[in-house]
Amino acid sequence: MKYKHLFFDLDHTLWDFDTNAKITLQDLYTTLNLESRGVNDFDLFYRSYLAHNLKLWARYRKGFLKQAELRVKRMSLALLDFKIADDALAEAMSSRFLEMLPTRNVLFPHTVEILEYLLNKNYKLHLITNGFEEVQHHKINNSRINHYFDKVITSEGSNSLKPNKAIFDYALHVTKAQASESIMLGDDLDADIVGAYKAGLDQVFINHIDAAHDPVAMGFKPTYVVTHLKELEVIF
Repeated sequence: MKYKHLFFDLDHTLWDFDTNAKITLQDLYTTLNLESRGVNDFDLFYRSYLAHNLKLWARYRKGFLKQAELRVKRMSLALLDFKIADDALAEAMSSRFLEMLPTRNVLFPHTVEILEYLLNKNYKLHLITNGFEEVQHHKINNSRINHYFDKVITSEGSNSLKPNKAIFDYALHVTKAQASESIMLGDDLDADIVGAYKAGLDQVFINHIDAAHDPVAMGFKPTYVVTHLKELEVIF
């Protein structure tokens, strides 16, 4: 068995962030009566939130943005798209969103099945996530997948962020794993795949949305590419 340690990403890889965020924002849309404030199209608001969240996370990973700024700014920018400049509302939405989101438990198809399969084959399973410490632990606990993971490495706990090599080095240190016997599994080409490659780990690009990727532009080809979690049974 070439690999002993399997390092999973959480959001967008196992835990369906977009679906869980949509459910949570729909609740906020109703309870805060955002329609009366001028947000007259929930689906458009949701897409706006996702777009801003994606861009802000990219800035956060590069160190251009603080955690607290990210949490509120993704709400304030989505509101501004509807010509609503209300810092107090954005703060309230951010606070409630972070309370409610980790209680959601929608996972990608075959998540529990594949984690059970891998555990039964005696792989050591871990998480490496850029998410916030308390929030990520709530997510895996409420999704009832916490018992599958030996170690959970967060950006807060490691004081680093994917794709920085430091977080992968930290993960190898706390798990007592060697890079040669470890592999990273994630959906984000930059954070998970390029990051792992530069840290000397093999990679599985879990391409749920069948996104285009150019190995020539990346400078390497991911070790494996799958489009759904069930395909991991072929690799492991």
